[in-house]
Amino acid sequence: MRLTFLSTSGHLGGAEASLRDVLASLRQARPAWTLVLVAPRDGRLVREAQPLGVRTIILPFPPALARFGEHGFTSDGGLAVARLARAALATPWYVHRLRATLRAHRTDVIHANGLKAHLLAAAAKPRGAALVWHVHDYLQRRPVSARLMGRLVSRCDAILANSESVARDVRDVLGDRVPVSTMYNGVDLERFRANGPVVDLDALAGLPPAAAGVVRVGLVAVMARWKGHFLFLDALAAVPPETPVRGYVVGGPIYDTEASQCSLDELRARARALGLEGRVGFTGFVEAPEDAMRALDVVVHASTEPEPFGLVIAEAMACGRPVIASRAGGAAEIVEDGVDGLAFSPGDAGQLAGAIARLAADPDERRRLGDAAARSARRFDRRLLADTLVPLYEALRARR
Repeated sequence: MRLTFLSTSGHLGGAEASLRDVLASLRQARPAWTLVLVAPRDGRLVREAQPLGVRTIILPFPPALARFGEHGFTSDGGLAVARLARAALATPWYVHRLRATLRAHRTDVIHANGLKAHLLAAAAKPRGAALVWHVHDYLQRRPVSARLMGRLVSRCDAILANSESVARDVRDVLGDRVPVSTMYNGVDLERFRANGPVVDLDALAGLPPAAAGVVRVGLVAVMARWKGHFLFLDALAAVPPETPVRGYVVGGPIYDTEASQCSLDELRARARALGLEGRVGFTGFVEAPEDAMRALDVVVHASTEPEPFGLVIAEAMACGRPVIASRAGGAAEIVEDGVDGLAFSPGDAGQLAGAIARLAADPDERRRLGDAAARSARRFDRRLLADTLVPLYEALRARR
């Protein structure tokens, strides 16, 4: 079997981490299969795929295509149309290069990971290859991509969604022309575990060491604006000042798309305006997020829009850390409120502040929720991904 995986980034956001785990699971289950990864740039995804025996190809996006994203697309009028036009003009060249790459590797199945990848793979798909769209986004929040996918869905053979919530959204947008199944993201349980190395979050953030008894509460996320960084800061400011809590924002910008990410400068400015100096630190990008999670007492997921899955939630649970999660979308399928984590209404800084204060005051509850979280996370063992993927790929090849 010859499989080609198309990623929209070489870096390691949630969708890319999911793809890395797919590659690892398949390599273990089918060591003789040929796995090829095509990415627009070098990065951690590429570097972690190579030791798995995956051939990696860097096929750079044209700048206009790399920068195009749908954040704010419906609100910036002519600028959005101009961005779309520039991306459209740059696309045929890339599709030609991608089609040649797929033909050269005699690809049996193309596994497209990410909205741009779905569209590009459908346009470039050579005769005799099957196409799988691995969807990590709500299509109804991406009107341009949704419309284009609707036009190209006949070129797709199967769709994987990373949660039941996303699967329902895909069916609502694309109908039943292509079968849609759910496959939760995987977690490397050997890497994300309760015991292991930790990083010095205070040193990374340029803060003095926290006092004894301080509860470390962190948001671990890429810098997409909907990930709730500003909400997290607002919630920290609402926690009573006598509560021994220090907050940490762990992560940095990794994508090329315009206007879709907040900057560390913006977040630092908000923290100063809220009077959070000394109570919150910004670590920037951390190479090993599991080491940062193990350094925290509580991990917060604060997305202000429904989360397609919430890989950080599952990873933090595997590390045995109590999680406070925004109760919407796929995230609501991961955490059971009061059993293996706490949940709050999306966008409600007051509820989030209350949950932080509750866990800060009760080490026994933190321990109970963390232990339960580690048990729940076993269902996300990445080794199980191949159980879904191998029969799917084999069935698609048999139909060609």
